Amino acid sequence: MRIQLIRLILVLLTGAIANTAMADGEPVLVTVDRAKIFQVEDGAAAVIVGNPFIADVAMVDQNTVVITGKSYGTTNLVILDQDNKPIVDEVIQVRASEQGVVSVYRNSARATFSCSPICEPTLRLGDAEETFQNTATQATSRNELAEQAAGNR
Repeated sequence: MRIQLIRLILVLLTGAIANTAMADGEPVLVTVDRAKIFQVEDGAAAVIVGNPFIADVAMVDQNTVVITGKSYGTTNLVILDQDNKPIVDEVIQVRASEQGVVSVYRNSARATFSCSPICEPTLRLGDAEETFQNTATQATSRNELAEQAAGNR
């Protein structure tokens, strides 16, 4: 019971913080490869993101919008009502996560590792090209093998 109450308070505080950021004109902060949920009170008919290379936006229902950070940068989010009038027009700033991430530099070449608690290579924009390509190739190969194995069941 006590844990559920604490969780409810945290959810309410998170919503209050998100609404405060939107009301203060501050950019809405989103992390690369993470999703952020927005509740729209007025009911959305359409959502538009200025630069889909920076963030992806999905409308779950008329009151729930999900923003996923895709690349570093700043873009905007526009939410329209049934009459195509903007009800939200906010700046979205996408940044890298610093939690559980370690960057290793060899001269100017960077490699990034996700360390929670064991360090494993991860894809991060700005890493050395060879490191990025090797990690991407391995991740793609692993995913393809997993999909093939799932199809053979």
